[in-house]
Amino acid sequence: MSRALKTTDDLRRRATYLAEVVDQLYPGAAQGDAPRPYIVVPGRRKPRVLIPAADRKVAAAALHRYARPAARGARLKRDAAVWALRLGLDRMLLPHRIKVGGAEGIDDHLATVLGHEVHLSVHIGPARANRKPVLQILNGDAETVAFAKLGVNPLTRELVEAETNATRRLSEFCDLRLLRVPELLHAGNWNGHNLMVTSALPSWDAPSDLGPSRRTAAMRELADACGTARSPLGESDYAVRLRGRLKDLTDRGETDADTLQTAGETLLDRYAGTELTFGAWHGDWSPWNTRETEDLVYLWDLERFETGVPYGFDAAHYRLQDHIVTRGADPTTAVLGLVAEAPSILAPMGVAPGEAEPTALLYLVDLAARYMGDQAERAGAALGALGRWLLPTLLRHIARQRTASETGGQ
Repeated sequence: MSRALKTTDDLRRRATYLAEVVDQLYPGAAQGDAPRPYIVVPGRRKPRVLIPAADRKVAAAALHRYARPAARGARLKRDAAVWALRLGLDRMLLPHRIKVGGAEGIDDHLATVLGHEVHLSVHIGPARANRKPVLQILNGDAETVAFAKLGVNPLTRELVEAETNATRRLSEFCDLRLLRVPELLHAGNWNGHNLMVTSALPSWDAPSDLGPSRRTAAMRELADACGTARSPLGESDYAVRLRGRLKDLTDRGETDADTLQTAGETLLDRYAGTELTFGAWHGDWSPWNTRETEDLVYLWDLERFETGVPYGFDAAHYRLQDHIVTRGADPTTAVLGLVAEAPSILAPMGVAPGEAEPTALLYLVDLAARYMGDQAERAGAALGALGRWLLPTLLRHIARQRTASETGGQ
């Protein structure tokens, strides 16, 4: 997360979530239960991951593979901690330990499901509406063999179910040649939560620097994977779905929902006659959800996968997230840049110049509807306060379009 995106209470929220997720994974602890020791990395004040403490080899592998930090400095700190574990010096760099217990923790259940010994590391992410327990699963040889997710409330249960269905659909029924998505290993329920277990992709390795062309080819492969259709926007199922989502938000009384509905309806009416191509999109194709190699492009976190959306949504999303999160750009500036440069951003996807601006603007409305529907601001998400960055920018652009149209400008 860039400094520009950190919420003022991110540290407090992480610490609170640490206790919350431990209770979810190890409920009903009783006296006499064998404790499971975990190391809190980098510490209790700003926890980011729990790694198993009983075996240093497993702990080092878990920390090395739980994620690949984008910043070089963060990677150096991670690597130093890994070496400290391997050399037995971890008490100096990673002094914070916790012990959790429970007659039947999630690791016991996963061992039964997978049929072998398991060790877990637990990701402690930033405040987000869709935050849920995400577990890296290692075997007794310290190999990362799978990842698991738990749906623990209405939104995350819906997302885990959606990702389960998308993973099964793409891995079993779609002919993907350049792309590789995880395989679904298990789908079920545990302790009242829905559980999904997928195979592990090499997300921790350094990506190959191959330029944007392979990523674009992979995006086009995914967009085509479930079939495409071309029609005027106003005659599309997508327009019907988007209008329905916007109306639902207004009916629920969400903050700024009427403003977003006005912006969305204006765009849908203005571009009703514009022909667009509709296909699938990942929904959150960003630098942290993919890894490119010489032969393949790996892609995971499919909980937002959707079909029948304007071609090019993934390219627009990648650009916006890369600029805001990875490069630390001001969100408003990033939105303006996306709209202004839409023709060049979307051209590699095969989106014609006249279709680029409506595609980018519809993507922004779609993204705003997602954040609002998830109640992201209430959850403390850094980009959840739409009224501070996205909505004013959208409204100004739509107003300029209307003025230009009325005066005969472009």
